[in-house]
Amino acid sequence: MKLTWKNKNNKRPITSITNLPFDDHEEEKDTKEEPQTSSHADDTIKVADSYQAQGNKLAEVGKYREALGKWEAAITLMPERATLHEQKAQVLLEIGETWKSITAATRATQLEPSWPEAWVTLGRAQLNFGEPDSAVESFDKALAIKPDSVEAKEDRKTALHLVKKRKQLHSSGLKDSENRYVVGEKTN
Repeated sequence: MKLTWKNKNNKRPITSITNLPFDDHEEEKDTKEEPQTSSHADDTIKVADSYQAQGNKLAEVGKYREALGKWEAAITLMPERATLHEQKAQVLLEIGETWKSITAATRATQLEPSWPEAWVTLGRAQLNFGEPDSAVESFDKALAIKPDSVEAKEDRKTALHLVKKRKQLHSSGLKDSENRYVVGEKTN
């Protein structure tokens, strides 16, 4: 369906349009603008804080998708806030969107490279994505910042265990094209 104006006689003539950028005559413009105060920035921060708090409450009660929506709104207002990206990464891990979690956690580490919790979250996302080597590196970065981090130590241990298991499987001679267990009789 196409919508059009019912009264076609209300068109403005072209000559009534003034102050076009290609006009030859220079007219003095009254460019008094009110000076921008910091209240707009303050309002933006307050709204972002509100969305973040709402997202936190929703995540605490297990409403992860709703929390994600609130944090996305806050990220739109404050894209440089690392905590929002890190929280988003945690929730994305909870709902099984590992690649998006890696992306969000990576952004958090870019914004706050000295924040160990962001590195732990990135390591967990990498571990869930099946990249234990990368996860070990992330946990090492977290431990370099905060050596007494129990979470980073435990998660690093888990990642190292997976790396060791993978090396054992590769050294046992198994090939990707061979099945580990054969069902039925072997014919040779």
